[in-house]
Amino acid sequence: MPALRTRVYIDGYNLYYGCLRKTAFKWLDVLTLFETQILPSILFRPAPDANPATMTLHPDCAIKYFTAKIIESAAKGEDSVSSQAQYHNALTTHCGGRLSFVMGNYSLYKANQHIVPADDPKRWPRDCDKIQVWKLEEKQSDVNLALHLYDDALSGYVDQVVLVTNDTDLTPAFEMLQARCPQIIRGLVIPTRKVGEGGDVEREANVSLAKLAHWVRRHISDDELRASQLPDVVAGRRRASVKPYSWYAKPDHLARMLEMARPVLRTDGEILKWARRESARLNGRRPIDLIETDAGAVEVFEYIEAYIRVQLDKSGDQNDLSSKT
Repeated sequence: MPALRTRVYIDGYNLYYGCLRKTAFKWLDVLTLFETQILPSILFRPAPDANPATMTLHPDCAIKYFTAKIIESAAKGEDSVSSQAQYHNALTTHCGGRLSFVMGNYSLYKANQHIVPADDPKRWPRDCDKIQVWKLEEKQSDVNLALHLYDDALSGYVDQVVLVTNDTDLTPAFEMLQARCPQIIRGLVIPTRKVGEGGDVEREANVSLAKLAHWVRRHISDDELRASQLPDVVAGRRRASVKPYSWYAKPDHLARMLEMARPVLRTDGEILKWARRESARLNGRRPIDLIETDAGAVEVFEYIEAYIRVQLDKSGDQNDLSSKT
C-alpha cells in the first residue's frame, strides 16, 4: 500500500492550552514533532490483516496551523504579542512552504455575566445578579479549520487528515468527512500531556470526536516536545527570529548568565552564540542547556566567574570567551 499522503490541521488555541502553557516547550517545531515523533508512532492498519500503514507528510503543505493574533490589551504577559510574532516568523522561516498559518481573530468586548453567589452556588443563573466583565473570544479559527479540512479532503490531494484538537465544535466536520469522503483516513491527536508517575493525562479525549476517527493519539509526551524544539535563533532574509527569553525553562538563570558574561562578550547575541556551542570546559555540554536546571546553572556561573577572573585583564581576551570553551 502506498504511503498515506497526510496533512495535519492544528487548532493552535487547543495545542497551546493543552500542551504548551506554563512549559518550556513553547518554541515548538510542529513539523518535526509530527514528522519524526507523532506519525511514526501510529500503528494504523487499513484492514485487520493488513500491515501498518506508512504515513508521509504532504510535500507541498504538510501542516495548516489555525490561530489568531493576541490582542495587546488582553495579553497576560508584557511580551506576549512580540513573543507570538517571533514564534510565527520562526516557524514560517524554518518550515518554509510546508507550513501555512490560517489566521482568525480575537474579539474583545464588554458583556453582562451572572455572578455565582458564594452562599448559594447552586442558585439558577436567572436568579443571580449580573456584573459587567471583559469577554475575549477567538473568532473564525474553528470555521476556517473545518472548511480547510473538508475542502482538502474533496480535492483528492490527501489520503489522510490529522486533526489536532479536543474541541467538540469540530465534531460536525469529522461527521461530514465520514459521510462524504469515507476513503479519507481520519486521525485525531489530543493535545494534552501526561502528568505524574501514573501517566495520567491532563484532559480526557473528547468522546464525540474520538469515535469518528480511524485512530486516536491521546497525549503528547514531554520527551516528544523536548525533541521537537526550533533552534534558539532562526535566521531570516532580513532579520533573525529569536526565542523569547521568557520562554526558557529558567528565565532568571538566562538573565544572570547574560549579565555575568557581558563584560567579556558585550552583546546578548554574542553570549547566546557562545552558549549554544558545546564547551570542553563543561564536559562537552552546552551552557544554554545547562541553565535549564539549578545545578547546571551553577556550573555555568562558576565557569564564567573563573574565566573573567583569569582572563578579563589579558590583552585580546575580552571578546574571546567562546574560543576558550
